[in-house]
Amino acid sequence: MNWVLVPQQIATGILNGGIIALISLGVVLIFKSSEIFNFAHGHLLMLGAYVTWWFAGGNQDGTEVFNLPLIPAFLIAVLVAIVVGLLIERFALRPMTGQPLLSIVLMTLGLALFIEGVVSLVFGVQPSAVFPSPFSPSAVFRVPFPGAMGGFIILKKTLVLSFGAAMLASIAFALFFNFTKTGLAMRATSEDHELARSVGLNVPRIFGLSWAIAGVIATVGGILLAMLTGASLNLSTVVLVAFPAILLGGLDSFLGAIVGGITVGLVQALVQASSNIEVRNSAEIAPYVVLLIVLVIRPEGLFGQKRIERI
Repeated sequence: MNWVLVPQQIATGILNGGIIALISLGVVLIFKSSEIFNFAHGHLLMLGAYVTWWFAGGNQDGTEVFNLPLIPAFLIAVLVAIVVGLLIERFALRPMTGQPLLSIVLMTLGLALFIEGVVSLVFGVQPSAVFPSPFSPSAVFRVPFPGAMGGFIILKKTLVLSFGAAMLASIAFALFFNFTKTGLAMRATSEDHELARSVGLNVPRIFGLSWAIAGVIATVGGILLAMLTGASLNLSTVVLVAFPAILLGGLDSFLGAIVGGITVGLVQALVQASSNIEVRNSAEIAPYVVLLIVLVIRPEGLFGQKRIERI
């Protein structure tokens, strides 16, 4: 282990983990409300990033299209995410009600391919060179820290902003889900669909709202990632990093999604601090190794509910 890199990697890992945690929340929300593991979440994330870039950035050849400020472009992307989420639930998933779970999972995979095809046709396959950001890519904070390389921990301002925005969005969502009337209705529906119907809750409406909120969460996550890496089709693959975070924390736990996301970010960063190049190259595999160890000890994840069914 290269110990002089450890403080830097810990700080970077926590900041990256915050974005992973936000992305994980969207997948957990859909699973809690409808017991569907949404494999299209990464592509919703990619779509939100591209829509924001389209309104705030430029065309494939670098020419400006709308050239809106980032905030109005973000609001437009949020509206698009809400509409797309509602359309997915109404026309793709509601007709699948009562079908085998595998069929519904395959439907989300089909949605992922469909979204990728639409994005490729509308926005092109070339990644954007520049994504609008409040800070320059080279803008950094230098935090004095004895023991770190050069005596400083260097943090990109864009990464710090992304972490702060991800944590604020996660907290806002948790407050909404736990303390608002609509959030309580969503919690009730997630526990038992039939019981929710029996007390007068509109379950299809709640499902649609869940997909709309998941689309907004994905859009926010996509924008935060795109500010760091640019908008590209590869953004959809970030959900592969979120999967171990979701399972590590527990499929039905929002707190678990946050803890799991930060844990995955830390694990990847610490592996990259190794002095062994082969170990560093296994950074993408390391979270799955940690996940395997945790699931052997606690199959439902760190914060997942252990359900007991009586016969």
